[in-house]
Amino acid sequence: MRRLRAPVIEDALWQHLCSHTPWFAGLDDLRRWHLRRLSERFLQEKTITPVAGLSLEQQDVAHLAALCCLPLIDLGATAWRGWSQVIVYPDAFRVQRSHVDAAGVMHEWEDELAGESWEAGPLILSWADVQADLAEPDAGFCVVAHEMAHKIDALDGELDGTPPLPARWLRMWARDFQQEYEQLCKAVDAGQDTSIDSYAAEAPEEFFAVVSEYHFSAPKRLRQAMPEVAAHLRRFYGPPPEF
Repeated sequence: MRRLRAPVIEDALWQHLCSHTPWFAGLDDLRRWHLRRLSERFLQEKTITPVAGLSLEQQDVAHLAALCCLPLIDLGATAWRGWSQVIVYPDAFRVQRSHVDAAGVMHEWEDELAGESWEAGPLILSWADVQADLAEPDAGFCVVAHEMAHKIDALDGELDGTPPLPARWLRMWARDFQQEYEQLCKAVDAGQDTSIDSYAAEAPEEFFAVVSEYHFSAPKRLRQAMPEVAAHLRRFYGPPPEF
């Protein structure tokens, strides 16, 4: 298994990444500087592994590192503790699921995913979906931010839509997120169109991950739809890219 690493991101490569990624170009100079330094450290501490015949160039690896670090500019490297690897498939990948219902019956099925992560395991991504998100940077989708949000969420040992926060802020966060989540669930159940992707109604942890995508890829839409949630995310992640 080939391990792709790079100790630094050279100036020319960084300029190329920023010029081709509105999420990076839309940051102010200081935040973009922090993103570069954090990305370099990510490349030193994490392994990015292409699988299933996928080949990644060094600039692709650096791009992935920077995308992973975009939600961590204010949180820092401590927010990526507990795991070591990013696995990248060429396209959406299949996973086996199972569930025992209330009657004790086992149900098994396959899911096709663009990304997956959990507390201590690797972060898994579909390269095709990463590229699709980059092609429409203001569409509200960013699978890397989504899966990194799950990693951040799990830092307190629970994947529940609430990352580690000071007690007072935690109470306000829980109140505002729960209110918006419940309203979204009601709208989805009623078959109404929603301005935020309906997948956010799957569970509180998915709600947090989806609105995190919007914070980076469609912040104006998030502010219009859920101003309290947007304010919490701005405080948590820092100002979103403006483009």
